Amino acid sequence: MKAILWTNYGSPDVLQLEDIEKPSPKPNEVLVRIAATTVTMGDCEMRSLKFPLLLSLPMRLYAGLRRPTRITVLGQEFAGEIESVGRDVKRFKQGDQVFGATGFGMGAYAEYLCLPESGALSIKPATMTYEEAAAVPLGGFEAVHFLGKDANQTGQKVLILGAGGSIGTMAVQLAKLYGAEVTGVDSKEKLDMLLSIGADHVIDYTREDFTRNGIIYDVIYDVVGRSPFSRSIRSLQTNGRYLLGNPGLSQMARGRWTALTNSRKVIFGAGIRNVSDLLFLKNHIEAGKIKSIIDRRYPLEQVAEAHRYVESGHKKGNVVITVDHNNH
Repeated sequence: MKAILWTNYGSPDVLQLEDIEKPSPKPNEVLVRIAATTVTMGDCEMRSLKFPLLLSLPMRLYAGLRRPTRITVLGQEFAGEIESVGRDVKRFKQGDQVFGATGFGMGAYAEYLCLPESGALSIKPATMTYEEAAAVPLGGFEAVHFLGKDANQTGQKVLILGAGGSIGTMAVQLAKLYGAEVTGVDSKEKLDMLLSIGADHVIDYTREDFTRNGIIYDVIYDVVGRSPFSRSIRSLQTNGRYLLGNPGLSQMARGRWTALTNSRKVIFGAGIRNVSDLLFLKNHIEAGKIKSIIDRRYPLEQVAEAHRYVESGHKKGNVVITVDHNNH
């Protein structure tokens, strides 16, 4: 089968289209014929190993010290059709159209993927194409993790910093679903898109600092980890929540201190990839409450070019990779 091999740490040029052995499912696994996957900023960070120092060493130990050896194919979310199942599999059958996430095992930049039936895998939303469904899991998991699944935010002011990316676009829609008054912060070219998916207000961060506009929010969700800590805390209601999706060490330390000295809550951590959250997202998608935003589509052989575009910071929502098995 064709796959994009991750040959070294570095620029997108380390990603190469190669022929590798097609996997076979273990007794508890399914074999998915992948139709679409995505390129996320997390994929780009993993490829280049551009992490904070304390994180880069564990990631290098995990993937391979000098070059990737334990993980050789990137890609974390996908949609496709189950081609075969292991003898112990009960939840799925051949022909099922599914979507899901691989977790840290990666592997979705390929024509086929094996994963356990107990993983973050579900029947694809009936209202979505494969490309649309592939763009749901990771952004959806993070948004659900921070905003909750049964939150009543009616009348609350929620600000989302980095609202124009894969996580942010899901967070905007979830917060609106929960009844919040949503302000999306991102670059100028993404603001019209944010209004189109329900944002009540938008801010161009290059022209306006939200911490200086005098507005007090109930929730500030910083997807990208670039908000000024002290001023953000002061921009919250007394019992407000400051959600940090990509915190640095200093933000985490200050968050711990704030929890001891302040009624405002600072929350950080990563979303858990699980079936429950995937089904939650699927139900709201089929009810017409959530959709995925796709900026660009690339064929599998152009994954490196997709990485360059994602790293430019200009993407609106998601960048999708389509896998055309007939061309390989």
